[in-house]
This record gives sequence, structure tokens and C-alpha cells, in this order.
Amino acid sequence: MKPPVLGKKHLRDYSATESSSGEFSREIMAKDTAENPLHTGRYLLILRDGVKDVMKTTRLLETKWGFLVANTADFITETMCESRIKDADALFYNELGIALVAADDDKMKLLHAEHADYIVEPEKVVYIPDDVTVDTAVESSWGIKAVRAHESVYTGEGVKLAVLDTGFDVRHPDFKGRNLTTFSFVPDETAEDLHGHGTHCIGIACGSSDQQGVRYGVAPGVQIYAGKVLNNGGRGAQAWILDGMTWAANNGCRVLSMSLGSKVLPGQSYDIAYERAARFALSKGTLIVAAAGNDSRRSENRFSPVSSPADCPSILAVGAVDSALQVADFSNRALNESGLVDLAAPGVDVYSSWPMPARYRTLSGTSMATPHVAGITALLCEKFPDATPAMIGQELIRTAGSLTSPAMKQIVITVSAYYLDRLDVVAENLREEGVTITRLYEFGVIIGYAEEATIDKIRHHKEIASLTDEKEAAVSPPEEDVQ
Repeated sequence: MKPPVLGKKHLRDYSATESSSGEFSREIMAKDTAENPLHTGRYLLILRDGVKDVMKTTRLLETKWGFLVANTADFITETMCESRIKDADALFYNELGIALVAADDDKMKLLHAEHADYIVEPEKVVYIPDDVTVDTAVESSWGIKAVRAHESVYTGEGVKLAVLDTGFDVRHPDFKGRNLTTFSFVPDETAEDLHGHGTHCIGIACGSSDQQGVRYGVAPGVQIYAGKVLNNGGRGAQAWILDGMTWAANNGCRVLSMSLGSKVLPGQSYDIAYERAARFALSKGTLIVAAAGNDSRRSENRFSPVSSPADCPSILAVGAVDSALQVADFSNRALNESGLVDLAAPGVDVYSSWPMPARYRTLSGTSMATPHVAGITALLCEKFPDATPAMIGQELIRTAGSLTSPAMKQIVITVSAYYLDRLDVVAENLREEGVTITRLYEFGVIIGYAEEATIDKIRHHKEIASLTDEKEAAVSPPEEDVQ
């Protein structure tokens, strides 16, 4: 299997009209840098009818295109990973009806042209969100107190909790004697965490207390499943995430935490491959929580949509709050129709485990909020051992407190004809006034969200021919809940 390109820009040359990602211009895609690419250079072939046509499509790839095709069903006694299919051109996820294809661009264009039974998507590069190191000396358990884990009689005993991340420091003294399973889906790298992010997130969800007795972990009794899906540099291929999701589900993990993602553009829909994997996990009894992302700067009126895969309907997206239970400045917002923020949790100045010899570190990010929710989910799974993922999810939402956000309304702006050749300037001015733009059309229509005070302020700007306040469509980012 051709390895993914994780540090070189790759843009496909064909139309995206049959893509779950929506149709975006090459100009937008080209804003990405070679150091932080959007795509790996490989592709996901997604069958329209799910697993129904796996064998038929396998024969097509083998006979017509000459591909050597592997299948996850071939791995009965061992876990599938790319290092075991180095000679393959494609890998079919038998449970998902999805194939990972590593072929040259010319072949992929021809495959894309014959897309009656499948959709072709570029494989995403996945990153750790831009978490912020605060102070390695800070020892604070405010997050544990905020979610009231210290008051619970439950510890997650008997519950399997999986974290997909950069691996785990299995020699960390705080986890001595714990029930721990690790696996690396990153070719040529062990599950050892040489980055630190995975150990920090696992500590929040599954850890206990530090040397001074400061508790930092929500569910200290769970069985830990640490799947390494991001390399030592903190990035990975989308297929590795799919590998980890199916691994966690097939191993009976009732909770799966993913503090990782790829940026999503305004108006972009959720990723079909991730949604397929999430539904498969739900069918196996696994509830998934994922980080909403850290791309916003709320203090500057800059809001970004919930990241992928957290924007999938079958995954709970987690935002971050600070110790005053205010939404964190960096926490992404529910801007796209398919990308809601389901819950928020402690994600600012969060103290947890770190690979030795540092032992501990304090970070901020939705990455830290997500394992708080995962840990609480494990406690609920222990309390309600026969509950389905849907029932656990409902209980999470029911028991969460409400965070009220400023009322936002959807607005449709028609730009005056005189300013049509300066749309980018008009849009930037609107953003500075506090408008969150979700769509900008070349013919002079801008769609977005704004608070009532902002709407009143911009309504009579000379650049605006008309402004429609879509009250009936409204409202805005929905209330974000805190667990």
C-alpha cells in the first residue's frame, strides 16, 4: 500500500460534484500549505449501497484495473494495519463498504468517471488540534470538580474505553497495574507515545491522581484501549482513524474518544466515510465523542465550523469551557447544518499525565474537553450496563447543564452592485463587525450569522443593498451544553 503523504500539498484535478465534501474552488483548497496538507494523495472509494457490492467492486478493481485488493475480512486472528498489506493497491473495509485506494492520478480520474455505484473522495490528513501549553507546573483539578467526577460512586469499572491519538506511555507510573491494551495503526511506529498528546488525553479520561494526590482522571477504573492513529509528529491518514474506529468497536469498547480532526469549511457537509464507521461502531455498542476543534477566535468575532469527524451526525462533538464555565475563545461553533456542538466540557488549563520524565503537563483545547466527556460516559456505562449508546447519549445530554450563547440570527446580505468587484473586502469588513460568514457567492450574496446588535449596526452600510433577517430559520448556534 502506497504510504500517505502527510507533509506535501496534494490537490485533485477533477470536479467534486459527487463528493460529500461539497464543491469548493481550487483557490480555496490551495490556501493550504505544503507543510499542512488537506489530503494524503490516496483515495476512499465509498459504495453507495454500503456493504452490498463489496465483492462486485472488488472484482472490478482486480479484473478491469489490475489492482491487488486486500480485505479486512482476511484478518481474523490478527488486527489489520497497513504494514501488513504493503503489496496491496487497495483495502476494502468489509464492515463499512469503503475501499482505501492508492493509485496514480490518471487511474483515479478514470475511476471517478465511472462512479455509478460509488463515490470517490480524497483521503484526509488528520491532525491534533492546536492545543495550547499553559504551564507544566500548574496542578489543578478544576475539571474533575466541574464534572463532579469526584462525587461519583462509579469509576468506570468493567467498561472498555478507547482513545485514538498519538499512543500512550505504558511505563507511566500512575498507570502501573492498569488493564491496558495498545495497538499502533501507524506503519513502522510502535504504540509508544513520543508526542505526548495521547498520554495527556488518556490521563483525563482514564487516569487517577498524581504523586500529591491531585486527581486528574475522570474514570480511573476503566479498561484502557490506546490506539495509535497519529504519528510521532501528531498527524495521520484518515484510513488509520477508520482502522482505529473499527478496532475499538470490534473489541467491545463502549466509549471511544477522539481528540483529532481535519478543518471543515463553511457550508461543507460531513464526511461519509467517518459517518459509516460511526454507525458501525454504534451498531456494536460504541458511543463516540470527538473534539469540535480549536480554529475559532471568538474574541475577534472569528468562528470556525465544527471539525471532521466531530461534525458527523453519529458522533458527539465536544466544545471547551474555562473554569468560569465560559465557552473557550478557541472552541469551534455550530455553523454548518451537519456540524452541531453537542456538549462542552473543561478544556482550558487542564492538568493531566504526560510521557516520562515530565510526568505531567497542563494544556488547553477541545482535545482536553473530549476525554472529560468520554470519562463521564464510562461512568454512565457502569451505572447503566445494559443501556444502548443512544440511551447513554440521551443521559449525557439530560444531565448536562446549559450554557447560553448570545442569540444569533441567520442573515442574507445582497451587496450593492458598485462593490461587486470588491466582495472580499466587503466580507472582511463584515467579519470585523461581528458577522460569521458561511457562504459568499460571486454574484453578490452573502449568507451568515450575527447578533441583533450587529445586524442593526450594519443594516444601513453603503456596501449593503439589502439585508434579510431570517427569523424563521434562525437561531444559532444552538445552546451548547456542559457536562
